[in-house]
Amino acid sequence: MSTLTLVIVIVFILGYACIAMESVIKVNKAAIALLMFIGCWTLFMIDPNAYLILEQGEDIIRKATEIIEDHLGETASTLFFLMGAMTIVELVDQNGGFDFVRTSLRTTSKRKLLWRIVFMTFFLSAILDNLTTSIVMIMVLHKLVAERTDRLIYAGMVVIAANSGGAFSPSGDVTTIMLWNVGTVTSTGVITEIFIPSLVSMVIPTFILQYSLKGKLEMPENDSDAEEQELSKHERRTVFFMGVGGLIFVPIFKGITGLPPFMGILLVLGLLWLVTEFFYGRRKNEKKKFKKRVTRVLSRIDMATILFFLGILMAVSCLQEIGVLTVTGQWLNDVSHGNHYLVTGSIGVISSIVDNVPLVAGCMGMYEIAPMGDFAVDGIFWQLLAYCAGVGGSILIIGSAAGVVVMGLERITFGWYLKKVTWIAFVGYIAGIFCYLGINTLLR
Repeated sequence: MSTLTLVIVIVFILGYACIAMESVIKVNKAAIALLMFIGCWTLFMIDPNAYLILEQGEDIIRKATEIIEDHLGETASTLFFLMGAMTIVELVDQNGGFDFVRTSLRTTSKRKLLWRIVFMTFFLSAILDNLTTSIVMIMVLHKLVAERTDRLIYAGMVVIAANSGGAFSPSGDVTTIMLWNVGTVTSTGVITEIFIPSLVSMVIPTFILQYSLKGKLEMPENDSDAEEQELSKHERRTVFFMGVGGLIFVPIFKGITGLPPFMGILLVLGLLWLVTEFFYGRRKNEKKKFKKRVTRVLSRIDMATILFFLGILMAVSCLQEIGVLTVTGQWLNDVSHGNHYLVTGSIGVISSIVDNVPLVAGCMGMYEIAPMGDFAVDGIFWQLLAYCAGVGGSILIIGSAAGVVVMGLERITFGWYLKKVTWIAFVGYIAGIFCYLGINTLLR
């Protein structure tokens, strides 16, 4: 490892440590993430020749700039998807769209509510995706749980359940989508063989965490049933079905057109915006300013979370570009002597620290699909990689898109999650791996 590469890694580690100690240093994690992103790439530009291979006559600065812009484009697609999904969910929520979900989950028992929340999150994340599902469930929790201490526990389990549910579905997590698209796993294979381990990785943490909840629930005072609604019942129902139906339609849109998911989410947002403007436009003679139209809802989106996400993903992309992630993967393979359970299990733990997308991309580049054996289509390695990269992100709150979103929406500190949830998520993660091992030992 060169001196420059070592310095870049140190900057990333220092930035990560500051994010972890956000509650101690009293500096917003978004600021740290942005500085970490700029710092890593600035160091990269000191000597880009050390990392880039140029064609004859190609300018080094232009080449480096194009690479940064390519990474920014990939990151921006995630951010636009996030902003679009957050806006749609917020608009549906503001207009009472999730009242029926709240009603179906409502109970006076804190523990019963926990189980209902995790199972709904688990299956919903497989249908939609873990990111969108996390946003929806946090909105629902705000309608159900008044006590912030309790709500943090529920939010922690939402992260675990969303990642576990996304891991067994071909469209539930970005990394599973990647593996599915290149043909390393099939939809049937990933569902049938990873479903039970994913379920175990969710059930065990829920069983442990339920003992942190005691007593009866207190409903929030700002119950949406008592709020003044600006749209009629029919109009609110239209907003709900367009919003939720649109979120379900996004994967279908991607499959039909081949366009990236963020374009599908922006299509849904544009249509929903058009329809709601029509609804509010019919009230143009009224003097009041409507608080629940899209232009107002946009101001409620947490930009700090968006910027934090930008900083983290772009800093990790620098590590990817200098080859640190690939080297780490190769080192794991050498140390484990090719033991797939150790390799994928370690990748899952690492994915809780850095983004799992480049990690999975690195693994896909390191290994080729074989005609038979562990590296064949739906082989042990690829299925374990799908499970570990998805579920492993729950170990730390910044290890997954779902965790980052919940962190921003619920104002969860890194330290609180590390102390209260991390070890529980890790127990579930390991249990799922052993479950997969046991099933394959018996059936293969």
